[in-house]
Amino acid sequence: MIELKAIRWGEPYESLEVDEVNHFYTGEPVARVHTVGAGIVQRDAKKAPRARKALQSIPPADLIAMCKRAGELFESGTLRVGDSEQSPEDFIQQQSATTGMPVSMCRANVKKNAFVLQNMERILDCLTRGLSLEILARGYGEEGRGVTVSYQAQCDALGAVLPSNSPGVHTLWLPVIPLQMGLVLKPGSSEPWTPYRVYSAMVEAGVPPETFCLYPGAGADIGGAILSSCRRSMIFGGPQTVAQYESNPKVQVHGPGYSKVLLGEDCVDDWERHVDLLVDSVYRNGGRSCLNASSVYAPRHSKEIAEAMAAKLGPIEVLPPDDPEAGLAAFTIPGAAKAIWGSIENDAKALGVTHMTEKYGDRLVERDPVAYLRPVVLHHASHESETRNKEQMFPMVNVVECPQDQMLGAIGPTLICSAITNDEKFRRDLVNSLDIDRLNLGAIPTPQVDWLQPHEGNLIEFLYRGRAVQVAP
Repeated sequence: MIELKAIRWGEPYESLEVDEVNHFYTGEPVARVHTVGAGIVQRDAKKAPRARKALQSIPPADLIAMCKRAGELFESGTLRVGDSEQSPEDFIQQQSATTGMPVSMCRANVKKNAFVLQNMERILDCLTRGLSLEILARGYGEEGRGVTVSYQAQCDALGAVLPSNSPGVHTLWLPVIPLQMGLVLKPGSSEPWTPYRVYSAMVEAGVPPETFCLYPGAGADIGGAILSSCRRSMIFGGPQTVAQYESNPKVQVHGPGYSKVLLGEDCVDDWERHVDLLVDSVYRNGGRSCLNASSVYAPRHSKEIAEAMAAKLGPIEVLPPDDPEAGLAAFTIPGAAKAIWGSIENDAKALGVTHMTEKYGDRLVERDPVAYLRPVVLHHASHESETRNKEQMFPMVNVVECPQDQMLGAIGPTLICSAITNDEKFRRDLVNSLDIDRLNLGAIPTPQVDWLQPHEGNLIEFLYRGRAVQVAP
């Protein structure tokens, strides 16, 4: 069992309050984490300028080289994590054991995080739209067109309250270190593994340890203290979290994706050729990511599309997490899966809604002390259905019949929209839609991420403010 002490600007901190992180199925302890109170978080926040100064003493190019080395170590190195030596396979097994995610999914997420670290120069070039990092480091400089530009950093360290559902979200905060800002992290209560392994890899690669704080544990007060004491923070959560922080400019909120696939009038008659893409959009990542499609809109053939998707998704069974074919994650919170299934059963009783996966066996699979939900496909005969855009934390999709000219009024907030259409007018309308964050034009699965494009808000725009600077000759 690993002992994970809190990290306070690079210094391990042994607390009297210790939480256990347990195996999702056996209940056996896998890690002991030392927690801190809100007061310590707030006191530590006053030292954030030291973290920034330590990083400002290192040129951005050198920090990028350190990130590349950290990516190699994260993916294939044996690292000192807590009080133990952790191999890559140890990391994958521990992550699966505490989150309930299949081993294959954990292994895939290792590659995602390693790719971002190893390709940091290209990713930052994308996020800055080609701006020299030296300009950000200095605070101002001259662009190629001969104009002086200036960007003012809005914080000394970014705070992040991290989730346990999808380790891929860590790619959003990895670029902060080469931007010469510290990191104040609250790892997910059942997934402390990625933040701690990234920290160990970065320190091994030469990043000053005093640029990191890690505050593990289940206490909500830790997250609240980070959000209130850091000048810029990001948080991941559900609709209530989004509603609480969406008007706070200091907090970047990452909530449900409500991602969708739209089939245009000109392509819907060829729907059969896109069924595998639709299924992939729903099922990849175990359906646990904001990238997964929660709704598919089609102007006609929607019942046939739903039947075809149900034929592929419905038979999928629950498999042991170490099975290479396992694609469903366990619900580890007691009663959560049963409550979600009860809500879905209620939605399926509404007029015009049909449960298309019903004939493929029970959806709720209870294996004490955890439970699973097998994939669900609901067909909605009308785009006026109240539950047409609901999102769940497993592979569930709503297939909605909707005229093309009504789609943009019906889809609501959409993190990723894959629009399968060649209609130029419809494409222009999609580009102009204020409800769509990330737009895929053409047959692209919603979870297919181009890491050289900003995802769910641009980190540079969040961490820096453009301003005017004039320099006398």
